[in-house]
Amino acid sequence: RELTRRPADVVVAATGIGFRGWVEACDTWGCAEDLVRAMGSSRMLARGPKAKGAIRAAGLREEWSPPSESSAEVLDYLLENGVEGLRVAVQLHGDPLPDFCAALRMAGAEVVEVPVYRWTEPEDTAPLDRLIEDVAAGGVDAVTFTSAPAASSLLERARRLGADRA
Repeated sequence: RELTRRPADVVVAATGIGFRGWVEACDTWGCAEDLVRAMGSSRMLARGPKAKGAIRAAGLREEWSPPSESSAEVLDYLLENGVEGLRVAVQLHGDPLPDFCAALRMAGAEVVEVPVYRWTEPEDTAPLDRLIEDVAAGGVDAVTFTSAPAASSLLERARRLGADRA
């Protein structure tokens, strides 16, 4: 809602699913139209093709997207074009981007971090703990994740269980 009242000069969309989730969450709160309208006056940057597609699906147009899909290249682009005095909204793609956001702040930008993923530990951790034990014992060939916070949280749980030393 704060970005609808005071739109960002620049919006960085890091992931397609994250950007879509942001807009969909705002839709459930009744402010998606206001957010998209506010973003219409912002310079939109997409970290990659999926983010670009999500921006376009919302009826917006990206100004630029790096061929590498690299956050570092997006940061370079912003710093080369100057961000001093600008309000930059950064859609986080999981874990915080402290170096990315700190560099923008050091260059004089007001940064609004927009977390779109949250991972919370389940009430019943027994299945999660069994998975961690199976992985640590070599009983699992691969583990997939849908977001960086899920991977980080699993590793943190493994550390708390002492399974990171296995």
